Amino acid sequence: MNIVLRPALGLIFAACLSTGLLAQGASVAFGGLKHDASQPVEITADELTVDQQSGQAVFSGNVVAGQGEMRLSAARVQVKYATQNGQQTGDIDQIIASGGVTLVNGGEAAESRDAVYSVSAAEIVMTGDVILTQGANALSGEKLTVDLETGQGRMTGRVKTIFQTGGNN
Repeated sequence: MNIVLRPALGLIFAACLSTGLLAQGASVAFGGLKHDASQPVEITADELTVDQQSGQAVFSGNVVAGQGEMRLSAARVQVKYATQNGQQTGDIDQIIASGGVTLVNGGEAAESRDAVYSVSAAEIVMTGDVILTQGANALSGEKLTVDLETGQGRMTGRVKTIFQTGGNN
């Protein structure tokens, strides 16, 4: 049995080395999460509360935010608008999601407790029990940061992965 396990462990070890998963963080390409942040954002929810003074809107209950093919769903989404010289520009600066967040784009999906989408920086930071699935493969950790312009991401915080080898063992 040890003879059979050694090649498999070697393959897993090599895969971990090639993706940097033996460290506390993992850099991974997220091709499906590459995204055009200049597209309009559409949000649907059960309820909306707007605070003109703070320049914020809070959507709650079955919230789904979409931008192009990317979809983010959560129990609560707070939208912060950008300001310039103390005046609101009407442009969205950040979308802050909480209460079980799911992000889907193409064939990739990520889940977490919370997420912050910085629209102008084209970056999403997901925190709290993050799980990323890419086809049959899965990657988990405590924090996932994705650059939507390049499709590059970094998972940190006790990273764990499962690689499907396609074998019939």
